[in-house]
Amino acid sequence: MPRLATVNYHVHKGERQAFVLDAGGITGNLISPELAPTKVRLSDTRDAEHTVSFSKDAVTFITSPSIVRDYSGTAWKKTYDRELTALLTKQTGAREVVVFDHTVRVDDPEATRQPARNVHSDYSEAGARQRLIDLIGRERAIEWSRGHYAFINVWRPIEHPINSAPLGFVRPDSIDHEDWILIDLIYPDRKGQIMGLAGNPDHEWVYRSAMTPDEVAIFNIYDNQGLASVAHSALDMVEDPTIHRVRKSIESRTLLRY
Repeated sequence: MPRLATVNYHVHKGERQAFVLDAGGITGNLISPELAPTKVRLSDTRDAEHTVSFSKDAVTFITSPSIVRDYSGTAWKKTYDRELTALLTKQTGAREVVVFDHTVRVDDPEATRQPARNVHSDYSEAGARQRLIDLIGRERAIEWSRGHYAFINVWRPIEHPINSAPLGFVRPDSIDHEDWILIDLIYPDRKGQIMGLAGNPDHEWVYRSAMTPDEVAIFNIYDNQGLASVAHSALDMVEDPTIHRVRKSIESRTLLRY
């Protein structure tokens, strides 16, 4: 049975738009472009008729328990990086995996990083190429670009099953090219670029209900040989209104060489 959620689409403008992160030197301070709150229907991938595959939909959900339970501090990172490397090698066949960023998000106004409530994908084509250079250097980036590489994210709930603000995805084949909007990301020390998504009633939204810390979503952000970049966003919805707990998650960004 379809469910409803609210998402914040981007809006086409005549001028270039941007997010300013850590604005004014204040960690977590965000200046956002205009967004359009919109009700959307969701299909739950736990239902057999709404399953997704990475090769077709650029997103998949799998069970992959971690021995890490505490994501505070930094002691957990080496262990978790090894787990993600093994997971992605097995799932994708990649010959090299670089885990380069982890973001713990807490759905609390006081949190440094809250769930991202805008429909987007993390890199434009130009943004992905620049990030490749940033991560491995220009010479290696030229070498990798001759072959097949990709940016892939892995998202996992922390501490307890997700009851509110789950992560939702738009099936790539329901998106028109014109729906995408280039959005700049302005950091204190660098500049990036993402793809924001404008609203379209043809968009088909999917998510997985009540995801647990033993489950992950693996989704494609950029692939230099054409696998779709999947639009995603936190969904404003509640699974069970009798349950009151804060959504916590970790999203890890990785670079793969096939």
